[in-house]
Amino acid sequence: MVEEALQNIEQKMAVSVDVLKKDLASIRTGHATPALIEHIKVEYNGVPLPLNQLATISAPEARLLVIQPWDRGGIHSIEKALLKSDLGLNPASDGNVIRLSIPPLTEERRHELIKLVHRRVEERKVAVRNLRREALEELRNLEKNKDISQDENKRAQDQLQKLTDRFVAIAEQFGHDKEAELVEV
Repeated sequence: MVEEALQNIEQKMAVSVDVLKKDLASIRTGHATPALIEHIKVEYNGVPLPLNQLATISAPEARLLVIQPWDRGGIHSIEKALLKSDLGLNPASDGNVIRLSIPPLTEERRHELIKLVHRRVEERKVAVRNLRREALEELRNLEKNKDISQDENKRAQDQLQKLTDRFVAIAEQFGHDKEAELVEV
């Protein structure tokens, strides 16, 4: 029972850290990457869809993204969604493809993005700690119901703390990597 509970929490913590990784990938740096815009929701035929389900996104140059919609009728909707996004990018369309030029970041914008990275990392660390609290409660209930002994509970809590520390460290590393990417000119 204890192993099952710990495996369950470990999976939830891994998902939480994966969400952070994807979230940080969507934060704009000075380099063009498809992950920057693939999550943007586009209103297409009355249904909001992620951009990567409507078009091919490529980065032929370090500061350029090219979006090639599968249906040319969706170009206007994609442009509109890009303009509404908080990325501050202006799409240029020739009727077949949309080009997004990624301007270099200003020093002020870099600092804002670094603060955003810190905030998102902290949110994920809190989520991991909340999962630890959930698991601790489950372990206490198992002990209270006499399903496990006090010693087993103590060992499980130690394992749980090690798991938590590991996932918090992973989240912090993702944050440091993204910060280094943002500082890089």
